[in-house]
Amino acid sequence: MEHLIAWLASMVFSIALFVHGVLFIPQVVKIWKKRSAAGVSLLTFAGFNVVQLSATLHGYFIHDYILMFGTGFSLITCGMVTLSIICFMLRKG
Repeated sequence: MEHLIAWLASMVFSIALFVHGVLFIPQVVKIWKKRSAAGVSLLTFAGFNVVQLSATLHGYFIHDYILMFGTGFSLITCGMVTLSIICFMLRKG
């Protein structure tokens, strides 16, 4: 029974990490459709990136590959938001 609970917890955690990464994608789409990052905080998303990078590295060093790949995926999608903000800040001038 304990093995089943551990497996279920692992599956729920994996799905949650994937969903967490997917949740950044609508923000990227919104920024590019509006051609503006007005109202989107660079500091907030840059902070998210730092947290995700540290969690990805932590997962690597403790050999927790679910954590590593899940937060790595979030790092990529959140990084897309961060880069989009920077891109439109530079265009604005």
